[in-house]
Amino acid sequence: MRGIRKSFGPVEVLHGVDFEVLPGEVHVLAGENGAGKSTLIKILSGVYDDFDGELYVGGRPRRFTHPNEAVRAGIATIHQELSLVASMSVSDNLFLGREVSQRLGRVDFGTQESEAARILQETGLDFSPRQLVEELPISSQQMLEIARALAREARLVIFDEPTSALNEHEVDSLFERIIELRRRGRGIVYITHKMEEIYRLADRITVLRDGALVGTATASELAPEDLVKWMVGRELAVPDAGRPEPAAEFALEVEDLHVAHPAIKARCVVDGVSFTLRRGEILGLAGLRGSGASEVLHALFGALGRRVTGRVRLCGERFPLRSPRESVERGVVLLTNDRKSFGLAPDLIVTHSVSLASLSRFCNRSGWVRREEERQAVRSLTREFRLSAPSFYAPVRVLSGGNQQKVYLARCLLPQPRVLLLDEPTRGIDVGAKADIYDLMRGWVGQGIAILLITSEMDELLALSDRILVMHRGRLAAEFTRETASKDGVLAAAMGLTGRHERGGVS
Repeated sequence: MRGIRKSFGPVEVLHGVDFEVLPGEVHVLAGENGAGKSTLIKILSGVYDDFDGELYVGGRPRRFTHPNEAVRAGIATIHQELSLVASMSVSDNLFLGREVSQRLGRVDFGTQESEAARILQETGLDFSPRQLVEELPISSQQMLEIARALAREARLVIFDEPTSALNEHEVDSLFERIIELRRRGRGIVYITHKMEEIYRLADRITVLRDGALVGTATASELAPEDLVKWMVGRELAVPDAGRPEPAAEFALEVEDLHVAHPAIKARCVVDGVSFTLRRGEILGLAGLRGSGASEVLHALFGALGRRVTGRVRLCGERFPLRSPRESVERGVVLLTNDRKSFGLAPDLIVTHSVSLASLSRFCNRSGWVRREEERQAVRSLTREFRLSAPSFYAPVRVLSGGNQQKVYLARCLLPQPRVLLLDEPTRGIDVGAKADIYDLMRGWVGQGIAILLITSEMDELLALSDRILVMHRGRLAAEFTRETASKDGVLAAAMGLTGRHERGGVS
C-alpha cells in the first residue's frame, strides 16, 4: 500500500500511509483506537474503494470494489466483531459464500459436513458441524471465525484483535496456527493492543497515530517503551496502586452465593461463594472461562433472577438480588464484558448513552427529561474521562473502541455507585485509553467506591488489585494479597492445582 489517503466528508483520516507485508512474516499494525488501523484494513479487504493511493497484491495493482473481490484475490479478514450467522450451523457458516453444489445447483450438505469435520479437527475444535452457532460460547464462535478464514487457504490473513474473547489455551492454539501459516509462506497482518502478543508473534511492527505513519521497525529493534511512545506520543505510567489502604468498613458482604445452571437443575455454576469487599478496595476475581466469575458479578447485579440464592449485605444493610434497576438505585452498577451486545446502544448520542441508567434523576414529576440538567451532568462527568468525540450529539457508533468504553464507564459512574462490578473494563482498547481508565479507577477508590474486577490480562490484575480471589469450577480456590500474588500462583489456582485457599480462609 503506497500513499493511502482516505476521507470521510471533509475530514481526512488517513494521511498518505505506506504499508507492506512480505510472504512468511507476521506484521503487527499498532496504534491507539482511532489511529486509522481499521480504515487501512477495510481498504485492503475491499470494504472501502474510494481512496487515494496505490494497492498492490502479489506485485499487481488492485482496487477492490467489494470484499468478495479481496477474498478471491487471497485476502481473508478476521474482524474483531464476529460475522457469523448465529441461526445457521457450524458447517453452513464455514462454507458461507462458497457452498459446495451438486449438478442441479443444490447444496451438497453431506460433502460440506464431512469437509467441515476435517477443518474443525485440524483447527482443534471439538464441536459438531451440525451444531448451531448460537449454541456456542463467544470464545468458540471466535475460533470458528478463525477456522473459516484459514480454510480458504488465503495468501494474506488479517487478524483484528482475534484473542479478545479467548482463554489462554485457545490463544496458544491460535498462535500455533499463525506460526504454521507463516511457515507456509502466508503473510499475516496482526492487530492487537496486547504487548505480550506483539512481541510473541511480530517480525515487524508498523505504528499509526492520528491517521499518519509513525514508523516501521523489526520487533527485535523496537523496545516496548519506544513502541508505546510511537503509539501515544508520550510516556505512560505503570498501573500501580499509589493509593491509601482500603477503609475498614465493608461495602459488600457475600455469604454462600449459589447460581443454578441455566439448563442442568442439579448443577450450580457458582457454588457456595463467600467473600467481603471493603470501601475503597479493588478486589480482583480471577478464573478460567467457565469458572463462574462473570456469573458472580451478574448475580450481584440482580440480572440472574431466581437462579440466585445466598445472603448479601450492602454497606451493612440487607441487599436482595431482585433486579438490575433496583441494584442501580441502591448503588451497585455492572459493566459487562460485551459492550456491543449488552452495554451500548450504538445509535444513541453520547449524552443519552451516558445518562441511560440515570434517567429518573433528570425527570420531572410528569416524566419529562430535563435535558439541560442532563447535558450539564454528562459534560461535567465526561470531562475527567478525556473523552474524544466529535460532539455530545454524535452517535456512539462513530467513536473509537476506547472512547466507546469510556462512554460505558461514564454511564456506570453517573448513578454515583457505592460498588462497581467491572468485567473486562479494558478489553479491546489501546494502551493510552487503558492508562486513562487506570487513573480513573485510582480516583474512584480514593473516593471510597469499592470495585470488584475481572480482567483476563494478568499484569493488569496483579497491578490493580488489593486482593485477588481465584475461582475454579464455581468455587473459590484461593485468595492472594498484593504481596503474595504471582502469575504462576493465580494460574495454578485457576486450574485447580492448589488447595482451597492459599492462606487460611477467605476474609
